Formats: sequence, structure tokens, C-alpha cells
Amino acid sequence: MIAAMAELDVIVVGGGHAGIEAALAAVRLGASTCLVTFTRDGIGRMSCNPAIGGVAKGQIVREIDALGGAMGRLIDEAGIQFRMLNTSKGAAVISPRAQADKDAYQRAAQQMCEATAGLTIVEGEAVQLLLQGGRQQAAGGGEGTAVTAACRLTSAASVAGVQLADGRALHAPRVVLTTGTFLGGLLHYGEDRIEGGRAGEKASHGLGDQLRALGFRTGRLKTGTPPRLDASTIDWSAADEQKGDDPPVPFSFMTREITKPQVSCYITYTNANTHKVIADNLARSPLYSGQIVGVGPRYCPSIEDKIKRFPDRESHHIFLEPEGLDSGEVYPNGISTSMPRDVQDALVRTIPGLERARIVRYGYAVEYDFIPPTQVDATLQTKLVRGLYLAGQINGTTGYEEAGAQGLMAGLNAALTLGGREPVVLRRDQAYIGVLIDDLTTRGTDEPYRMFTSLAEYRLRLRTDNADRRLTPLGIELGCVEQERRQRFEAKLADYKRGEALLRETMQGDKTLYFRLRSPEFPWSKVLELAPGLATLDPAALATLEIDARYDGYMGREDAEVARMRELETFRLPPGLHYAAIQPLRKEAREKLARVGPLTLGQAARIPGIGPGDLTVLRVWLKSSRGSAAAQ
Repeated sequence: MIAAMAELDVIVVGGGHAGIEAALAAVRLGASTCLVTFTRDGIGRMSCNPAIGGVAKGQIVREIDALGGAMGRLIDEAGIQFRMLNTSKGAAVISPRAQADKDAYQRAAQQMCEATAGLTIVEGEAVQLLLQGGRQQAAGGGEGTAVTAACRLTSAASVAGVQLADGRALHAPRVVLTTGTFLGGLLHYGEDRIEGGRAGEKASHGLGDQLRALGFRTGRLKTGTPPRLDASTIDWSAADEQKGDDPPVPFSFMTREITKPQVSCYITYTNANTHKVIADNLARSPLYSGQIVGVGPRYCPSIEDKIKRFPDRESHHIFLEPEGLDSGEVYPNGISTSMPRDVQDALVRTIPGLERARIVRYGYAVEYDFIPPTQVDATLQTKLVRGLYLAGQINGTTGYEEAGAQGLMAGLNAALTLGGREPVVLRRDQAYIGVLIDDLTTRGTDEPYRMFTSLAEYRLRLRTDNADRRLTPLGIELGCVEQERRQRFEAKLADYKRGEALLRETMQGDKTLYFRLRSPEFPWSKVLELAPGLATLDPAALATLEIDARYDGYMGREDAEVARMRELETFRLPPGLHYAAIQPLRKEAREKLARVGPLTLGQAARIPGIGPGDLTVLRVWLKSSRGSAAAQ
């Protein structure tokens, strides 16, 4: 173990969904990697909803998979109900979602990490970063020393490893922090407060204290979870059954079929009695008593938030979701709460089908520290400490999928830069992951960030079906996808091209079949009749081809805007540019540009308050002799 520690390239702190993707991504690029987690059996734990995917989130999982990530394969192994959402609303918003057997998911994640050569799992608590270089203000701490929590950086430093609570020091030139809800974690059950990152697990304080001391700005966010119910005490006949798709559609492009048994979920509703119980006890809610100061998720509010914010609503949906084939616990999605335990008992019993339901674990809210994400750049490296990357809820996001996406990119970039290669930054027209990271690093967030299709201006391009066409060639170039994936992708791409050629060559009247498909009334069955050679090609390749043909006119109109934005993205801005010295810029523009530190003119254009005139001034100044000298 000691010898292995001496050869580390990357240390990942945290074994959640971001940490798993970060560690595995770094290993795929050849980096000797260590995953530090409180306990080995906590790797891959589904702390909240035991489900993967959903609107926009499903697209993210497909993108993670297209770059060789783990989440899609894990949910395919552990999924017990698969549903394709929004199938009646058009290709841009169709999204896969799957209910997971949470224990099976956790086991699969642990086994994947344990079986990965080059990845060492270390149980322990990281309490301090080890740094070198930079100028530090601290008693007894000079330049080049390990930085303690009492030090404050006055110039750039580099990460050198982490110190564990038991005294062990792990050394590596790259560290990825994926601390989830554990930094300063505080659990709320009504008036009761318990330190912890999640139920039954302690909080982490050392790292948060040190990050603040080093000069990082931090804030407080809040998320929550509903009570878990004993399945045997639920009257299922009083709820509406919701079946999954048959056959289930896998997440991963590598999965041939889903073999795990599938189950139904059920829907019930709150009512006036439920709302009365909550309204009568709002004063005891930590959300309204002033006990919780962190900001909660706007689009996944607690049940007490729903009752307060929407007083005219007579009912709210509750989805009764099994937590596993053998667990016996049910997740009532829709009643996340931090109300006192006796109030949780009362409100659950007002709900149809739950009148005799027994709570086996009470819901709670968790408050935690995060780092406002404008303090990291588009590679997810911090601006204050070189070699230190942040991913997941520490950057202000919510959701397993958003966390996994950031972990993937942080792990890839940590390993790429270690080898002297250029880091990878996905564009907004290239991936939802690009939209996610650009939003975080350019605009920041003061509430838990959740991805939606409406946040992606090029969502017709960023579909679930074409994630491999968009990203697997990049994965091949980077070397982060396995040989089997490459072979399958290249075979599928060849079938796509053969199919496209057939559609463009086969005429129906005076128009090609490719053009005819622009009409929604022109059926695919007619295409197969006129071009029977298509029947021999990969069905997944043909599904993407059909969508591309049907929306060709719409996407063509986007091309000019995409080209304009790509031109702005190719105009690189020098790192560390001293914007305060660019006097032709407005003062507001100088301040905002200095705060974000954009990598390109395109990113600068997306900073709130930066207008076209500011971009013109910046471009002209940088092309001037003075600007060129400053850039160098």
C-alpha cells in the first residue's frame, strides 16, 4: 500500500457518483489513481431517489456513457423499471429514466471500482489539502511548505496531496474534490439537528475550514429526502399503477438488453387533509423557523415548500417507487420533508393508500457548504490552486447525473494535464455536459443547479439517440473509451452513412427520400418499402438517421448561429489577463470579466451584463500591440 501511494498521479476525495466517474476516467487515461472514501461500502450509495435519468438528466447519462463513463452501465445492471419520457413531445426532449435497485447499483459500483486496475481505494477522511508553492500568510508557513487551515494564499499555489484524519499523507499532483453534502453537513429533523453528510454518516469539517482560510468563498445549500415506507403496510389497490416500457431500453450504448426483473411504480396524491397537517405545523419546520439558512432546490421543493408556495393547489402527485427487488422499502417521491417525526407520521397517514403505512426511516433536510462555481474554470480546475479540481455538489449542483458529468470531466482533465496534454472543454452545441459546466463556471449559481432541456439552446442536436455520434469520436481521440466500444461505434457509424447515402440517392417523385422525411406525414414504413436495403442496417443507426432527416431543415437554420459561436469560442483569452488595466472597457465589464476569468470570447459573451460592445473592445484591445504584449 505504501509503495502504491508513492506513485499516485490523481487523488479523488469522495466515493459518490462524481467521485466514481472522476476516478475511473483518470484511470482510463493511464493515471495511477486513489479514491478516498469514508467507507468502501459507501461507494455508489444512492442517498436520495433510487433512480437515474429523467428529462435532460437522461441525456447527460448517455453522454457520460459515450465517453466511456460508468453510470449508464451501472443503471442497466441495476435498473428495475425503465421508461422513455416525453415520447409524444418530439426528439429534442425524449429522455430515458430508470428506477434502480439501490443495493444492486451500489454493489455494481463498488465491484467496478475494486476490479479496475490502477485504482486504489483508501478508507479514511481527508481533512486537509497539501500544497506547495505560492505565497502564504501563516505563522511558521513559508513559501513551498504544506499549507494548513490557518494559511491564506496571496498568490497561486499547486496541490500536492491530501492529509487524512489518521495522520496518513497521500501525495499526488492532482486532487479532485467530490465531497457531496458532507462539507459542514447538518441534518434537520424538525427541531432536531444532527451533524452529518447523510443519515448515519458523519460530516467533514477540516477541508471546508481550510478552503475558506485559503481564500475560497463558500455558501450554504440545502437538499432533502422523504421518509421511507414499509412496502407491506401500503394499500396498493388505492394507488394507480405505472408500468415501465416493454421491452426496456438500456442507457448504455454497450448494453444489448436488460435482464433484471422489472416492476411497477404507483401514483397517489396529497389532499386537503395532508395540506392541513403541514400548514398547522409550519412553525415547527426548520425551513420556516429560521433554523435552515441554506437555499434549497427550486425545482424539487419539499412538501412544506409546495404547500406554502402553491396554496391554491388541491393536491400534489406522489410516486411510490420501490427501492429494490428485495429491500421492502418504498420511496414516496414528492413528499421530501424536514418536518418533525410526529408530523411526518401524521401527514403520511392522510394520503390514499398510506393510511396504515409504517415509516421505516424518517425524511430530513441536509445543509452543507459549497464553493460558488465561478471559482473554477471550464476545466473544473480551481483558479486559486493549480491541480485542484471540484466536481458535483461542491459546485452547487443537485442530482446524481450532474455530479457524474462533472466528475467525468474533472477526472479526464486532471489526467490529461498531468501528461502535458490540452484539457478538454465541451461546447454548448456539443453536449449537455458542456451546457452544465458553462452555466456553472460562467454564470455561477446561488441555489442547487438542476439541468433542464430548456437550458440548452441547441437541444435538437443534443439528443439521447446521438450522444455517441457527438462524443465517442472525442473519446477515441482522447483514449478514454475501450476498444470494444470503438469497434461497435465505428460499425454503427458505417451503417448510418450507408443508410444516409441510400436516402439521398433514392428518389420518390422529384425528391429524395431524405428530403421527403421532412414531412411528418411521410411514414418510415414507406421509406423501408422504397429502400429495402435499409432493413439490413443497425436499427439504432437508422433511428438517429430518421430523426436527422426529419429535422434537417430546423437544424440547418441553427448552423449559422453555431458557426458564429464557434468562431467566438476559438478566440482564446489569455489566462490571468489583468482586466482592470483595460481602461476602454466599462468598469462593470472589467469587474465581471475579472471575477469569471473566461477562457474564450464565447464564454465572455455569456457572462450576465457583458454586451456586444464589451466583446468588440476586448477583441480590438487584445489585437493591439499593447494587448498582445499584455497577453504574452
